[in-house]
Amino acid sequence: MTFPVTLIDLAGTIALLLWGVRMVQTGIQRGFGPRLGLVLAAALRNRFRGFLAGVGVTACLQSSTATGLMLTGFAAGGFVELIPALAVMLGANVGTTLIVQALSVDIAGLAPCLFLIGLVMFNRGDATRTRDLGRVAIGFGLMLLSLHQLLDIITPYEDVPSLRLLIGTIATEPVLALILAAIITWAAHSSVAIVLLIMSFAAKGVIPPHAAFALVLGANLGTAINPLLEGATGGDPSAKRLPFGNLLNRALGCGIGLAALPIIGPWLVTVVPDNARAVADFHTGFNLLLAAVFLLLLTPYAALLRRWFPTRIDPADPGRPIYLHRTAADVPAVAIGAATREALRLVDVLDTMLQSTRDAFEHGDRKQIAQTKRMDDVLDKLNTAIKSYLGSLDAEAMSDADHQRVEDILTFAHNLEYAGDIVEKNLMGLASKRLKRGLAFARKDQAELTAALNRLTANLHAAASVFMTDDIKAARMLAAEKETFRDMEATATQEHFAQMRGGGTQLTEASALQLDVLRDIKQVNTHLVAAAAYRVLQSHGELLSSRLRLEE
Repeated sequence: MTFPVTLIDLAGTIALLLWGVRMVQTGIQRGFGPRLGLVLAAALRNRFRGFLAGVGVTACLQSSTATGLMLTGFAAGGFVELIPALAVMLGANVGTTLIVQALSVDIAGLAPCLFLIGLVMFNRGDATRTRDLGRVAIGFGLMLLSLHQLLDIITPYEDVPSLRLLIGTIATEPVLALILAAIITWAAHSSVAIVLLIMSFAAKGVIPPHAAFALVLGANLGTAINPLLEGATGGDPSAKRLPFGNLLNRALGCGIGLAALPIIGPWLVTVVPDNARAVADFHTGFNLLLAAVFLLLLTPYAALLRRWFPTRIDPADPGRPIYLHRTAADVPAVAIGAATREALRLVDVLDTMLQSTRDAFEHGDRKQIAQTKRMDDVLDKLNTAIKSYLGSLDAEAMSDADHQRVEDILTFAHNLEYAGDIVEKNLMGLASKRLKRGLAFARKDQAELTAALNRLTANLHAAASVFMTDDIKAARMLAAEKETFRDMEATATQEHFAQMRGGGTQLTEASALQLDVLRDIKQVNTHLVAAAAYRVLQSHGELLSSRLRLEE
């Protein structure tokens, strides 16, 4: 076989390894991703619990990069404390070593069984999670197969002079080996795959142990680059504390590791004669030692990172949570009260959007339309912050009443956020359409729209009151507003059909637009009722399961 063909085989086999790792990651993320996120959130109260959670989650995901990106997203949103988050990242780096240890044993014969099991689960599984686990099994099979094939490809070329010259250059320049491995790992997004590749080369003697250890250090450094580049792209410097802190402790560890290689390398090769096993043990030992050192130094280390990356004070940012203090999360009753206060900020934002909507239809201001659309982003941020905050509470420390209140807050916030989506996407779209086509509402129609929006704003305030007081009378009145908006829509529909019969294209188009606006207003009102009234009515046994009349 010619060298170019073998090079293609080698590249294809490496691609197969990377694809196997990716299948395992995506299968776990699809099947258990939200639950893994909750595990991380629940563990972020204590550095040692965080470390163990990082080990477990990363062992499942097979990627410290994936864990790092997930955790960096939490940190960028201000939902986690820095010290436990750094502990999770230390655990994540240890977690990547577990699969490397498992695959350092020659178990390639299991690949066909894994393919068969995975295919049956994927094709026959009725549940989505069963199909996801089938994907995981197939991914593991691909990893085993690619590693076995990699060894077969490398064997005939162990003694090629040009390859020996290249490897000799790397072996004599450990810094070059570290940089090369860091770049490849960054590009591949998987330190697991790169370390397994290094193990394969070391097993066949293509790479001497000393160079393999330097390459492993580079793989550990490269895996910390992606969370910094991809997970903290916002303008707040504090969002960079966690990924930079993880990268810095990796870099410090790699520097010390390079300096200690002349001592550690020969000793480890003597203790562990198998080169592949030596690489795996070095990878594990490096991460365990680094975790042990930095777990003890996290408090001053976090203080240093806070000094380097101070929080940007931006009081003008309405999407930043005000009441969701992490220190209150240890007392569920206090935390739930804080989340309730934050949920009421959604009412203020939606109130502003409704007032702007009224002004947009009355005056046709394009700037008003653009500003209203931006306010929906504020709703999204606040809703996400509330959900993440409540999701991080200790479920075991909460009473049944606490669980019910959490559900009420989430329902309220979700419905208000969805109402904002309707205002931003539908009502503002109709306002823009009216301006582009130069349509003018009749005075009577404009008055009806203004009255409907004013009534909708009043219902928003009523929903906030019901949310806070659970008043049954107010809940009945709010629910009755659905009938009022249905009557508005029915009247507008009849008038629109009358306009169509009377003729006049411009007038008919304006009438159709008004009808669309009223329908969207009615939909917003439906979400306001669902946000607060339905829960109270249902708890008092006053909400029917269906509006259909029962057959006699």
